[in-house]
Amino acid sequence: MTKQYSLKHIRNFSIIAHIDHGKSTIADRLLELTKTVAERDMQEQLLDDMDLERERGITIKAHPVTMAYEAKDGQTYQINFIDTPGHVDFSYEVSRSLSACEGALLVVDAAQGVQAQTLANVHLAIDRDLEIVPVLNKIDLPAADPESVRQQIEEVVGIDASGAIACSAKTGVGIADILERIVTNMPPPKEPEDDLLRALIFDSHYDNYQGVMVYVRVMSGEVRKGSLIKMMATNKNYEVQEVGIFTPSEKPTDSLKPGEVGYLIANIKNTQDIKIGDTVTSQKNPAPLPLPGFKHISPVVFAGIYPVDSSDFEALRDALAKLQLNDSALHIEQESSMALGFGYRCGFLGLLHLEIVFERLQREFDLDIISTAPSVVYKCLINDGQVVDIDSPAHYPDPSTIESIEEPWVVCHVMIPSEFLGTIMNLCMDKRGSLEKTDTLSMDRLLLTYKLPLNEIITDFNDKLKSMTRGYGSFDYEFDNYRESDIIKLEIKVNDEPVDAFSCLVHRSKAEAKGRSICAKLKEVIPRQLFKIPIQAAIGGKIIGRETINALSKNVTAKCYGGDISRKRKLWEKQKKGKKRMKEIGKVSIPQNAFMEVLKTD
Repeated sequence: MTKQYSLKHIRNFSIIAHIDHGKSTIADRLLELTKTVAERDMQEQLLDDMDLERERGITIKAHPVTMAYEAKDGQTYQINFIDTPGHVDFSYEVSRSLSACEGALLVVDAAQGVQAQTLANVHLAIDRDLEIVPVLNKIDLPAADPESVRQQIEEVVGIDASGAIACSAKTGVGIADILERIVTNMPPPKEPEDDLLRALIFDSHYDNYQGVMVYVRVMSGEVRKGSLIKMMATNKNYEVQEVGIFTPSEKPTDSLKPGEVGYLIANIKNTQDIKIGDTVTSQKNPAPLPLPGFKHISPVVFAGIYPVDSSDFEALRDALAKLQLNDSALHIEQESSMALGFGYRCGFLGLLHLEIVFERLQREFDLDIISTAPSVVYKCLINDGQVVDIDSPAHYPDPSTIESIEEPWVVCHVMIPSEFLGTIMNLCMDKRGSLEKTDTLSMDRLLLTYKLPLNEIITDFNDKLKSMTRGYGSFDYEFDNYRESDIIKLEIKVNDEPVDAFSCLVHRSKAEAKGRSICAKLKEVIPRQLFKIPIQAAIGGKIIGRETINALSKNVTAKCYGGDISRKRKLWEKQKKGKKRMKEIGKVSIPQNAFMEVLKTD
């Protein structure tokens, strides 16, 4: 039996931080200090339960946790910490998690200062009117400079940082101050205006035994075991089997009341039926309107995933289905390619999402897979007025029927040390970007705001930015709009036959360079045959690049010593006819590693 808290003794908060600024470590210390987790069960990054999260120092799946804290005023408070992923790919999930809170801790590394990701998520919190408490972490580091970071927070984020808490999550200094500040500065949940059930779904995960576990924050009304509930976006009805809170493991309770955060289980078989941001209400007495802010998440980046060995196709299908159970944003459809066989076309929220899914397929399911180059969704206006979404070169319509094509653009915040300004501006110009504004953060740090086409930054922008700034640059992007653009289909032909796996959609200005680089790469990796093989890059009927793989030839005139030249000519002529015949019936088989190499050229 858990204690019921009054509204004024409940606090809901989230932590906003850039990768590796110490969010998970602060969460660990808070759990220790409130004795939510017994010492024997404690481990580092307790809320990050995937190996991948621990290795990379990122949070992929959000984990809420409920703590009981006895404050200095003698009262016991229920503090609900809603952990969020920090990366831009998951910004919609972050925005839903923030909607479930009244306050947020803004954690900034006292040695590194404000980074790009912090900025994007802080704006999400400010838009939702959350009370933001700045925290300077890692003050125990020799490179820490809390004063200048305070100044940065005030200038860049625009919130008062004079009372920012200085702490070190590693040594535990200042953690008690954070808890006190949460209790004193952050407002309690608002009093509900009526008793109708409204609960915000901010996450869900699939449990093999109980079905989908839905993470909710109750805004008004009450939900208990046996309640008949309805999901407002999908219009589906369920009966609640169990409700409870997280301590961090699930702990069943009698009911969830306004202001509380917990989970409900209702025999839901499919995560697709649960939409993040949806409102749970009562079947008998439903709320007239859902909670604001809900939207359907649609994939932004597409890539094909194929098994290297075609006999692994069934295993890949099962693995993707299992991943989809816990990741409703992953979009899957079957496709086949002449070169790569059967595989899946998958849609992702962004590049990190793609990387994570790819790595999990390799690690958790031990699959040998390759992925095609990622592409974005283009909107294509056809002559008859209909708009078609194209996410792969195979779906590209006949060029004569196309009125115009639009591509997605993003607003990109790039933070760099000022000495690298020139090289980064060149990089962004290469990527067809336009500079919107430049802000000076401190003596040696700049914030550049660029508008860039999404397809230019999904391949190698991050790698180039990191290498050009020696690892000090960071960037973050958010979707801006679709703009008309000159996008064309680049086809690669080997021995006059188009190879669909190498085709891609590119901007006309980049087509020639890209076509030539693919041809040059293929020349290196395709083995020589007994006849000449032309490799061509073409746009429509126009060839824009060509390489030729020379034939393996036998010296047929080696045995002719001296004598008349006509003997040699006769032999060469005979050889030429043989080669011509061979070319007509010869087929070029492209080895698997050629596909790998070409995908790397991006």
